[in-house]
Amino acid sequence: MKMIAVREVRGFTLIELLVVVAVIAIVSAIAVPALRSSTEQMKLANASREVERVLQIARMKSVRADRVMRVRFNCPTAGQYRMVELLGTTKTPAANDADAAAATRCNVTNYPFPDTNPEFFAVPNNDGPLKQLPDNVFFDSVQTVDFWPNGTAHTVGASAPIAGDLTLLLKNTKLATSVSKSITVNGLGKITLQ
Repeated sequence: MKMIAVREVRGFTLIELLVVVAVIAIVSAIAVPALRSSTEQMKLANASREVERVLQIARMKSVRADRVMRVRFNCPTAGQYRMVELLGTTKTPAANDADAAAATRCNVTNYPFPDTNPEFFAVPNNDGPLKQLPDNVFFDSVQTVDFWPNGTAHTVGASAPIAGDLTLLLKNTKLATSVSKSITVNGLGKITLQ
């Protein structure tokens, strides 16, 4: 008599495969929104750090160049901001530095970066690039900030430094809960990201 060797067949049943696929689907359904939220929070945090960095650079340039530096927000359009050198004086700024002409001053066509005329006496020499907030991030509360050569921070047209703190708020529209980042500037020019 001949013996037939019986082999064990190993594998997965259809039910076992369906259970694994269902578990993967459930875990993915939970993880994907959490990852999206995390990504949006990172966008907001990075944008806040970049705005804070531009404010720090404006203050340092003001002291180094002995010129008033201004940081304008939502200029020329919403979500954009730019560091510009004040033309004229704080009491009588040039026409393009008036609040009514802010969009002209922030325009890189009119005032390019880097400056096309790097001569020492040519003004402005210290304008920065036009910056853009990432998608879904916006300024909720901002005000133009001037940094004077002595390092102090002022609001436009004010001869006295900022009293207390000036708070700039950034928010992200994609986050389900209200999450914002604030940057405070005090009269002494101290800039704090919170």
